[in-house]
Amino acid sequence: MSDSKLLTSSLIVLCAAFFGAESSGFARTSEVGWKASSELVDSLSKQSAETNYREQKVPKYALPDPLVASDGKKVTDAAAWQAERRAQVLDLFRTHLYGRAPVGRPKNMTFEQFDFERNVLGGSAIRKQVSVSFTGKKDAPAMDILIYLPNTGSKPVATFVLLNFGGNHTINADPAIKLSTSWMRPGRGGSVNNLATEQSRGSSSSSYPLASILKRGYGLATIYYGDIDPDFHDGFKNGVHPLFDKLRNGERQGDAWGSIGAWAWGLSRAMDYFETDADIDQARISVLGHSRLGKTALWAGAQDERFAFVISNNSGCGGAALSRRRFGETVGRINTSFPHWFCENFKKFNDNEDDLPVDQHMLISLMAPRPVYVTSADKDLWADPRGEFLACKHAGPVYRLLGIDGLGTGRMPALDKPIKKGTIGYHVRSGGHGLTEYDWQNFMDFADKHFALRGRK
Repeated sequence: MSDSKLLTSSLIVLCAAFFGAESSGFARTSEVGWKASSELVDSLSKQSAETNYREQKVPKYALPDPLVASDGKKVTDAAAWQAERRAQVLDLFRTHLYGRAPVGRPKNMTFEQFDFERNVLGGSAIRKQVSVSFTGKKDAPAMDILIYLPNTGSKPVATFVLLNFGGNHTINADPAIKLSTSWMRPGRGGSVNNLATEQSRGSSSSSYPLASILKRGYGLATIYYGDIDPDFHDGFKNGVHPLFDKLRNGERQGDAWGSIGAWAWGLSRAMDYFETDADIDQARISVLGHSRLGKTALWAGAQDERFAFVISNNSGCGGAALSRRRFGETVGRINTSFPHWFCENFKKFNDNEDDLPVDQHMLISLMAPRPVYVTSADKDLWADPRGEFLACKHAGPVYRLLGIDGLGTGRMPALDKPIKKGTIGYHVRSGGHGLTEYDWQNFMDFADKHFALRGRK
């Protein structure tokens, strides 16, 4: 080989080594796909100088390997993952992020169906409302599940379950939906003095396209997250925490469950109910969440393998986004703004993300071999779209170990070009932080594929 060719070849190898290292904050030009608007980046950076919105400022980082066991040995077969390593990863998340929730269905929990109508929404749906008492006592915390199922087609029905932000009555204007009496965050859904009002009925209906969901043959079940644990920090004196907390010398421990752990626990209690309802297909339950409730859906799906499909929408830090990238919302920022969401141990990693023994690609890997769908939004840089995509990508080795394809590509897609060919789906869509009809249509497409719903009709 001539000297000039040798020099050229060496430069190519060096450039590939440099730009191939995603942990440097760069990516190959051919793998960039979506890129944030430079105008948006400049604007956000001016608004908050302490927050990084620039890809070139992402620090170098090394991700922990989900397939290296706690004793340092490489996990090389599916049996070792299922028998040992998966439990280790799950325990690391319990210890350092989400905390430890009570295990299993509470002994005295009860279900009471207080509403059942066969022809609602113009005859297109069945409506049910169910009260879940966590202790069986009438004065103890309880949650209400609102369920809509299609009034045509076969039963049981594949169903999406998700927590909502403003009360069940906000997802549709149906006047028969019970008006929530739980505490509301200020300004949420037209609340007044932290209580829901009649004016708030249907105020969030655009995030829950019920007609489209029913038309596609799916059911929808939803619960107000504040029924499980009100979203403010009062020292864990309200909601389900005081019912089940295990104190030591009167004190909560560093790995005691926070609000996200409680909300995820509530989703599993809903799953307990679904197992008793012959109209709902318990083998085809999809757990879904948006924003902080997207973090919750991921944690619920990681712990409870009864959820057949797990969906995270714009979940960001502590959800689908890699913490080590320190892009947009960081560990320190989220723990300062919302000190009740995670366990106390997570605060040890404020501005210290590299010492975390896990990162969020490992959370996604806990869903394997079940399907997962993660979404980002073009203008939602706070949630780090690229970090969410990379978490999906780096969960791939666990899926491959179990004999199935994960994301199926190493390239971030272009805007509004979903990846749906593997068992992990992903898209970054136009617009900002929100749950949209576009998102739902892609979720249902992915569910159709993995549940083979079309073929069952």
